[in-house]
Amino acid sequence: MRGQRLLPVIGQPQQERADAARNRQKIIETAAMMIAECGADNLSLDEVARVAGVGVGTVYRRFGDRTGLLYALIDESERRFQAAFLSGQPPLGPGAPPAERITAFLRALVDRIVADQGLFLLLEQGGKTDRFSGPYRVHHIHLATLIAQACPRADAAFLADALLAPVNARLIALQREQRGMTVDEIKSGLTTMAAAITRG
Repeated sequence: MRGQRLLPVIGQPQQERADAARNRQKIIETAAMMIAECGADNLSLDEVARVAGVGVGTVYRRFGDRTGLLYALIDESERRFQAAFLSGQPPLGPGAPPAERITAFLRALVDRIVADQGLFLLLEQGGKTDRFSGPYRVHHIHLATLIAQACPRADAAFLADALLAPVNARLIALQREQRGMTVDEIKSGLTTMAAAITRG
């Protein structure tokens, strides 16, 4: 995307040596393959290193721990999501009224979480990282900006938190698995919330 600087997701260095970049990509591809085959619950950095054919120390130096590797796995899809809402086609991207963009953003965020639900569940359950940093901060700033445009007198920061609160992997998993809700029903509920806020 020419001229558009995406916000950082996990603070990875922007430039790497060619061999380091190759090793990083090999590790990420290996981890993604292992998760696709066996699920994410038992992902082991030692086993990822063995299958990828790199030293265990390389994996730990590059990603720190399993949480760091999980963030790297969702990094590319998060950057595509950011590109879509920062400069993509309306109504998710610029060009639509703020209220429409808020709804489009929340619905797209549900799809984003459902697509990588297993990874997000592990990250949310890990307890070692702040759920309200990284991508959440970017999402909050974007949503608060749209709310301020739609409702200039509202407390945009608070309302952004309120709209983002139900959009997390644990709650979405509970709604789908225990309450039998469909993804469309979850999106419909968020649409109703957004409409109530923007009308107010």
